[in-house]
Amino acid sequence: MGRDGHLTEAGVRFGEPIVQGARHTADRRERDALRAAQLYYVQDLTMEAIARDLGVSRSTVSRLLSLAKRTGLVKIELNPPRGRATSLVRDLEARFGVRAQVVPTDGSLSEPEVLERVAAHAAHVVQPLISSGMTVGLAWGSTLSALSKHLVHKPTHDTVFVQLNGAANPQTTGISYASDILFRFGTAFTARVEQFPVPAFFDRAETRAMMWRERSVIRVLHTHRDIRLAVFGLGSIDSAVPSQIYRGGYVSTQEARALREQGVVGDVATVFYRSDGSDEGIAMNERATGPRLDELRRIPQRLAVVAGRGKLPALRGALEGRLMTDLVVDEGTAWRLLR
Repeated sequence: MGRDGHLTEAGVRFGEPIVQGARHTADRRERDALRAAQLYYVQDLTMEAIARDLGVSRSTVSRLLSLAKRTGLVKIELNPPRGRATSLVRDLEARFGVRAQVVPTDGSLSEPEVLERVAAHAAHVVQPLISSGMTVGLAWGSTLSALSKHLVHKPTHDTVFVQLNGAANPQTTGISYASDILFRFGTAFTARVEQFPVPAFFDRAETRAMMWRERSVIRVLHTHRDIRLAVFGLGSIDSAVPSQIYRGGYVSTQEARALREQGVVGDVATVFYRSDGSDEGIAMNERATGPRLDELRRIPQRLAVVAGRGKLPALRGALEGRLMTDLVVDEGTAWRLLR
């Protein structure tokens, strides 16, 4: 039996008693998680008191509370008093015209630790944005990979998650990396997922133009037109947590040098832009498989998740280019941006 309570194929062969036993164990664990959550969040008992009540260890109580959040038994919402947003949030929204959430951090955290904090926060932000019948576009990358691991269960109906850009490169198909992110979103929201089985970058622009006429590709591109919410991180060459396209073999050293020479500061779904948000004349974009920036701007809601000061130039450029309507960003980067 897997850790999530589901039987493996080998387990099924032993017959119905194993299935019933697995269900009983899963049901009991869910009941314990619900009871622990009620005692902790409603009755304000300590973990030690809950451990005595359930007859388990304190570490087991901690795991039960995590299970309750992960499976949706507990939903945590922050509701700041209306009109009392922090000055950082107010300044970001006034200056850049975005809906912003700033994640509390401190200077002692490493860049990977900042990413984890922002990803966990963003997972709670994205949950209420997704509802039944929606088509949601996802750009694979380090940030969304981290975010997808913090999603909590929220069943929906007729929801579709579609990959915004291809993931293959000369070294790997990239399918497993991108599909892991899609799978976690699909599982959390009981939704259908649509992969985009093309390279991140074609070798030639004319190859991309020809592939865009193929029926299998056209089907995914038509799904892109239905997107109501896009969720993405920002790629950056100089971030301390390197963007996947720079550490995964998608961009060569020569290509990265050429991008710098063209003033590129970041990318969204492998489409590059400069510090003023423009993308005209960037040759590599002609080979990219992500949506053009003008196509991206037509999506009604666009949530960018940004962590770490290394993403600051990319964030500035994306804000100048109006690439996002919503932003989740760490406190340190928000301060530097406004400064």
